[in-house]
Amino acid sequence: MENYFENPFSSQLLKETVNHPNITVGEFSYYSGYHHKHRFEACVHYLHDKRKDVDKLIIGNYCSIGSGAVFMMAGNQGHRMDWVSTFPFYFQANIFKSSKNAYIKAGDTIIENDVWIGSEAMIMSGVTIGTGAVIAARSVVVKDIPPYAVVGGNPAKILKYRFNEEEVRKLLNIKWWNWTESQVKEAMHIICDTNIDNLWLYWQDNISNKTN
Repeated sequence: MENYFENPFSSQLLKETVNHPNITVGEFSYYSGYHHKHRFEACVHYLHDKRKDVDKLIIGNYCSIGSGAVFMMAGNQGHRMDWVSTFPFYFQANIFKSSKNAYIKAGDTIIENDVWIGSEAMIMSGVTIGTGAVIAARSVVVKDIPPYAVVGGNPAKILKYRFNEEEVRKLLNIKWWNWTESQVKEAMHIICDTNIDNLWLYWQDNISNKTN
């Protein structure tokens, strides 16, 4: 199998390369898949490309997705745990003609902004991963993850938060991931730093006051 990626440090910029009608990608989000060799679309399982009424995958800005991550789409894929049988008879409708379609939408899978998803993590359908969250490698995410949480395990549990509540509040107000490219470049020395108060002051002086 030919490797889509040249080396372990190359990446696929999703905004420029993904054309699936039910996948939406923000600015600068990328997939680094050298160790699994395939394009990002192969990470997204059971997502229909011919229908518009199915759950969608929505990825925000500045997200980093590790090799072999899996986005498990298509709701419950026709398996109903509340029925007598979980068997999807509908898919054998030529035999079981009176069968009902068991598919239920789980809701869109939403990866907000500046999310880091580790290698071979699995994101289940209908989940929202909040801005700034970190998903450890091989985690299985089965429920919503709050902003700036670090999670790991199967099922994934919150291990810690990257910043304290006040710092998270400030970051969610600043929304640097929605700034223009030139604004991000000008503030790069502050974004690539640990002092959130400095970024807060910069935003107040240079971004907030000019847009309000």
